[in-house]
Amino acid sequence: MALLFSKTHEWLNTADDNTATIGISDFAQDELGGLVFVNLPEPGDEVTVGEAFADVESVKAVSDVMSPVSGTVVEINEELLDEPEKINDAPYDAWFIKVENITAHDDLMDEAAYKEYLENLDE
Repeated sequence: MALLFSKTHEWLNTADDNTATIGISDFAQDELGGLVFVNLPEPGDEVTVGEAFADVESVKAVSDVMSPVSGTVVEINEELLDEPEKINDAPYDAWFIKVENITAHDDLMDEAAYKEYLENLDE
């Protein structure tokens, strides 16, 4: 699985050029702490690159989840609605949404570039 990452700490896995699965990175879930609630869009909703498509509530705060692509939601991970802690347990398995008809995407980084980006956050 070749993941791509956004500067706002979402990951994207593309099955092909037209469909993508989106979640949040290990760094993001670690920063948020224990997640207790997730609010997801509905299938058929449009998502826009750089805009919030979901929010997660942790013991610390509520945070928006930004879309790294523009397109149409075709599936949501309903398990997360009942078990948001799965995001903390396995952030790269706990996808949020699947999007198709992708028309735009953020400047995405491969895993090596994302690790370098994280290392430079503290500077």
